[in-house]
Parts: sequence; structure tokens; C-alpha cells
Amino acid sequence: MKCVTEKSEDKIREAAKRVFLKKGFDGTTSRDIAKEADMNIALTNYYFRSKEKLFLEIFKDVLEEYFQNMLAILNKDIDIKTKISEIIDNDFEMMKKEPDLIIFIMNEIHKSPQRLFPDMSIFRQVRETYFKKQLEEGAANGTLRPMQLENILPLIKCGVEFIFMGKEIHKELFVMTDPDFEKYAEEQKEHIKAMVCNYLVIG
Repeated sequence: MKCVTEKSEDKIREAAKRVFLKKGFDGTTSRDIAKEADMNIALTNYYFRSKEKLFLEIFKDVLEEYFQNMLAILNKDIDIKTKISEIIDNDFEMMKKEPDLIIFIMNEIHKSPQRLFPDMSIFRQVRETYFKKQLEEGAANGTLRPMQLENILPLIKCGVEFIFMGKEIHKELFVMTDPDFEKYAEEQKEHIKAMVCNYLVIG
């Protein structure tokens, strides 16, 4: 019985994530989630009580998904250029897999920041990574230009994420097919790596 319950909860959670990513909190109904999960609405409400409770659980999971792999890379004991390359590769693959992820996060935070930020220890972990120490030490010994973590991470992530957020604009503006866009995206990723590393690393 416990196995069946857990399986049903997971099914509802995955369905809710798909719907929330597409429609956001305000645009999603409990009926939408039940339909996506192929379950009746009473059962959906039984497991999660309310759309609000389910949304907050999903949002926390999505935010951790967004940061977790990057956090592991930031704490690796590897050189700065390799680390930047891995951060960019990770963000690129995540955006290919879940192109709606960052739009969902930004939209929901913009609408209700105080509701969504309690107990977000992941933010503190990002601020206290080994990468921050590398940036500070590199600036002090003259091997890196002085850049704070809060400058370089948004620079990297905006560069990568806008490739996918602006996909339809890019295709229309530059007359691209889907295969053209895939090639363009890979090339743009390499340009971002080169631009960030060439600016940051001295010599």
C-alpha cells in the first residue's frame, strides 16, 4: 500500500511540475494537474491538500534543480577556465532539457518573492563556494581581473539562458530552421566561454 501511495504522489508531483512550468501558479488549476496525472481531482487533493502546498514543494525542488549541479561545479578543486566551461556546459544542457525552467522561476519570484524565499539555504551555499575564494585569490595575486561572484554568475547564466529564452526571436530574426538553431546554440555557447575566460583571466 505504501508503495502504491508513493507512486501516486510521484505521478502527481511530476504532472504538477509539467503544468506549473507551462502555466505558472496563477494559470494552473487542480483540475489541470489531475488531468495531466490521469487521476481524479479528489485523489490529487487527498495527497497534497491544496494547489498552494503542491506548488511550494515543486518550486523548492525546481530551484534546487536549477542550482544543485552548478553548486557542485563551483566547489570543485579545478582551475578557473575549466570551471567556467563546466558551469556553462551544465547550464546549457539544463536549458536544452527544460527551456521553460528559468522563465517559470523568474515569473513566480517576480510576483511573490517573500512567499517563495523562506528557508532557501541553497542561496547561502552559492555565496560560500570555493569559486568565490578562487576569484578573490586570483584578483589578489594578479592572475584574474577583480570580479565578484555576483558579477560573473549572472553574466554567465544570462548569456546561456537567453539563447533558449529567445529561441523563437533568434529563429525569426536570423531566418533559422530548428537544425540551424541547434548549431547556432552550440556555437554561441563556445563564444560565451571564450568571452568570459578571455576577459577574466589575465595573461
